This record gives sequence, structure tokens and C-alpha cells, in this order.
Amino acid sequence: MRESVDVLVAGGGVAGLSAAAAFGARGYSVLCVDPTAPVTGEGEKGADLRTTAFLQPSVRLLDDVGLWSRLAPHATPLQIMRIVDAGAPQPEVRKSHDFDAADVSDQPFGWNLPNWLLRRELLARIAELPSVRFLAGTAATALLTRESEAIVTLDDGRRVSARLLLAADGRNSRMRAALGIGVQTFRYGQKALAFAVTHDLPHQNVSTEIHRTGGPFTLVPLPDRDGKPCSAVVWMETGANIARLQSLPAAAFEDEMNTRACGLFGRLRLASGLTVWPIIAQIAERFDGERSALMAEAAHVVPPIGAQGLNMSLADLKVLLDLATPETLGDAAMLRAYHRRRWPEVRLRVAGVDALNRASMAQAQPLRDLRAAALNGFHALGPVRQGLMRLGIGMR
Repeated sequence: MRESVDVLVAGGGVAGLSAAAAFGARGYSVLCVDPTAPVTGEGEKGADLRTTAFLQPSVRLLDDVGLWSRLAPHATPLQIMRIVDAGAPQPEVRKSHDFDAADVSDQPFGWNLPNWLLRRELLARIAELPSVRFLAGTAATALLTRESEAIVTLDDGRRVSARLLLAADGRNSRMRAALGIGVQTFRYGQKALAFAVTHDLPHQNVSTEIHRTGGPFTLVPLPDRDGKPCSAVVWMETGANIARLQSLPAAAFEDEMNTRACGLFGRLRLASGLTVWPIIAQIAERFDGERSALMAEAAHVVPPIGAQGLNMSLADLKVLLDLATPETLGDAAMLRAYHRRRWPEVRLRVAGVDALNRASMAQAQPLRDLRAAALNGFHALGPVRQGLMRLGIGMR
């Protein structure tokens, strides 16, 4: 006998757990499965040391489905996005440009939280919802779709019938493969180090991207740690350089990190371990299948620039929630509408982030100078600067 639910979410990352909580808050019966148990402590093995900046539209969605009240006490506001050009022959600041949210809104750009904490709070919210279950250590391994249902086989042998399958099972999605949906992938030969630091000077709620070569070095504000200002760092570089940095003793790593940070925050000191993430851009050929929708990294992947990744995933979720009704949940018209509304916008954002990342990787001095000139031009023109900020936030 098969179990039946309204929504089956394949994937228990931040996006998948958010989807499970959101549909559960709307009264749907939801089963969320993931092959690994979420790590919910910073010091635990396998903890995700990245952070997520929730932009304004994402915060409105999370508030609407009862999640933001749990997250807000732990969030650090991001009022200014500072882009620093350090592309001179020596690693030093040539130009620094501030993009202030006050130019386009009475709210900050967004609010930053650690990913391990997000999982903890999302699971706590799911535990409050009687119509939602989360099965850790259980994977969705096979899929059969019909006009009226998606039948998902789990790795413990169970089969579950759902009116809607949400494939949120990552960039190598099994469910996407089962639907026969291909992907276009852009590779950069890059990886990213994610970790936390304390520093001498306060961050003042400024998120700072420092551009030199290899990719941006980004510091994103976190709450103070042990009485010291603290930031999350994402350091993008070529794979070979990331391997070299990982192999350094802690003192030598800190020396290189401080050189790369150009002294903007005083002395940086490691406050966590290091985690490594491969960098690609990717977009699925379609976001819909029979009784199925692709979302989050099963649908699209972008480098961690401009806080686009998870915010694009929550934009997927917002459209799905807007289109779903008890009568139309998972039907062909709903899913076609989802693809039409999301795919073109995502394609533009993937292309935009791809271009920004390639520019940030520039090694030749003339290309670095051209990048700096372009940034100067964008910032100097008020309407252009404000338009870019609205586009980045996702303001309509």
C-alpha cells in the first residue's frame, strides 16, 4: 500500500526545508526526504559554514509562512554593499564604491544568517507543523509520473504518491535525471573557501566584496563573537590556489588572508574551520515535468556573488505558492505557468552572475583596469546605480 501526500520535497537543504515548511503552513500534507541528516551546530562535523543573505522579497516570503520570526533574532542586517577594486599590481585598494540600500528602500538590502543555524531553525519550525514530516537519512531514488500523481520510490523501499513533487535535491538531482531534463553547465576551474573571521574594526553592517584576481573575496557581517566584530568570508579562487591555501599552516593562511583583505578590517583572525565548495553556473532546460517542479539547485546554480543563489530558490518557492491551490496543485497548467514565469528570469540572472564572475577572475592587468573603469561608470550614474540595486534585490 502506497502512502499519499500532497507534496513530496526531495532534498532537505535550506531551500527544501523552506519549501516543506511553506507548503505545510498553507495546510498541505508534506513529506520531505534527504539522504543525510542536517548538521545544526557550527562545530559539528560536516557543518555548512557558509552564510545566506536573505534579500527583502525572501524575508517577506519567510514572514508570510511563519519562518522569519524564528530567524530574525539571529540575523545581521546588510545596509551597504561595498565593492572594492584591488586590481593594482600590488594588493591594495584602488577604488571603493558603496551601494547603500537607503537609495532605493527604507529597509536594508537583506539580513545575513549562518547556514547551519538556518537548518536548526527550519527543523524547529517543521516540528511545529502537524502536516509536515522530515525523514533524514532517506533518499528519493526513483520516479514514475502519471497525469494524476508522481510516484516516488525511497531508498528504504517505500513508495509515496504525491500530487506535486518538488525536486530540490541539488545540482546533481536524481529527480531531474529521472524526468529526463538536461542542464547547461558553465565551469570556471574555481572553488570557494567558506569560513568565519573576527577582526579589529567593526563591519558597520557593510558587506564587502574585494576584487583582484581569481574571484571575489567577500566579507559578510555576522553578530560579534567573543566581544569582537565577526564576518563570514567566501574566498573564491582557482582550484589549484584553493588547494594550496588549504594546505597552509594556520598562521601562514592568516597572513595570506590578510594580504587579500587589503587591511580593510584591521587584522583578520580565523574563527572557524574551513569548508570548500566547487563553483559552477548551471540551468536546467526546463523547470517543470509531469506532476513535478524543479527548484533551487536542481533548477539553477550560480557562483556566490550578489547573494543571488538561495534568494533565487525562494523566488521559485514564492511562484509555486502563488500558483498552487487545493484544486490545481501539481496539475499541468500550474507547472507550465511556473516554468514560464521562472525560467526566463533565472536565465538572465545566471548569465549576469556568470559575466560578473568571469570579470572578477581577470588576471591580465589591462582587463583588471577595464573592470575598475566599468565599476566607476556604473556607480557614478545615479539611475544606473539604483537600477542595479533594485535588480539585485529583486524589487519590482
